[in-house]
Amino acid sequence: MGLLDRYRQAPPSAFGRMRHDVVLGLADSALAGLWGLSGAIRRMAPPSDTDRTIALTVADRQVVAHDQDVIALTLVGEDLPGWHPGAHIDIHLPSRLVRQYSLCGDPETRDCYRIAVRRIPDGGGGSIEMHDLTVGARVTTHGPRNAFPLTVPGYGSPARRFRFIAAGIGITPILPMLRLAQGRGVDWSMVYAGRSRDSLPFVDEVSEFGDRVAVRTDDTSGLPTAEELLGDCPDGTAVYACGPAPMLTAIRSGLAGRDDVELHFERFAAPPVVDGTEFTVAVASTGETVRVGAEETLLSALNRSGVHAAYSCQQGFCGTCRTRVLGGAVDHRDTLLTDPERDDGLMLICISRAADGSHLTLDL
Repeated sequence: MGLLDRYRQAPPSAFGRMRHDVVLGLADSALAGLWGLSGAIRRMAPPSDTDRTIALTVADRQVVAHDQDVIALTLVGEDLPGWHPGAHIDIHLPSRLVRQYSLCGDPETRDCYRIAVRRIPDGGGGSIEMHDLTVGARVTTHGPRNAFPLTVPGYGSPARRFRFIAAGIGITPILPMLRLAQGRGVDWSMVYAGRSRDSLPFVDEVSEFGDRVAVRTDDTSGLPTAEELLGDCPDGTAVYACGPAPMLTAIRSGLAGRDDVELHFERFAAPPVVDGTEFTVAVASTGETVRVGAEETLLSALNRSGVHAAYSCQQGFCGTCRTRVLGGAVDHRDTLLTDPERDDGLMLICISRAADGSHLTLDL
């Protein structure tokens, strides 16, 4: 089956469902109700990921930015699950760190995944470990997930054209979208921004699309405005943007009141804390108390204090930082955990907080 044939149906939503299907929606609601009742009765623990572990081997390693800071890794495995543009995988490293990377290869290729990693010297160590992987190294994943799905005009979206906006490593989820839009014959354009041309990964690959793509760098043109990023953006445009929070904030402000334009975006890192209040948490294993500021996340406060906790997306949709709460009330700010999981004392520490300044005790 060719790539175009695979997209004659609308890509699934972020939760794997087909859009605008009333029957599936009713069935999903019924199943969700039954599952919630069953979980509440049995207090089921979160399902184990053990049986879904997929072994991946580094088959190729290439430098894809002229400044040498970004590498592309081709990871091979057996019976790899398929994916749609916008999908990502969580990579479980030998150190037990878990990091999340967008798939930037061809969805039609079923025997390997391609990801790209920018080296961040002062980060949490995951990118450095990824850069140190050599051909033959092994990692694991639990398969693709998609929180940034592309919906094709005429197949789930009323839009008539695409405007893609990427900054730096934000090109990774956008690349497969460009190929799909080009193959479907959809009208599209893109602006690719970054500090300098040397810092842009896959810039040569992107340039193959010709004048549909405008490369704009800060060292020659200054920081771009929302108007420059969005371009003409006529009625019926779907905007797909991936980049740092300030860029996305500017784009959202630039589209304020534009009900005739769709906006889909993915951040590099955690969103800013909104309406936060200071609270404290106790680490059950050590008795240590950590103060969480009104404008910082619980995860960042734990990291600042040297308390190890697993994490990946930092945005509340991957579930890697799922942690049990032994005491205190939680202000749940994610959309991932089910009611039974919350009732069972689980929270996502990357985005959720203590309710009303409560004190939490965590099973860490």
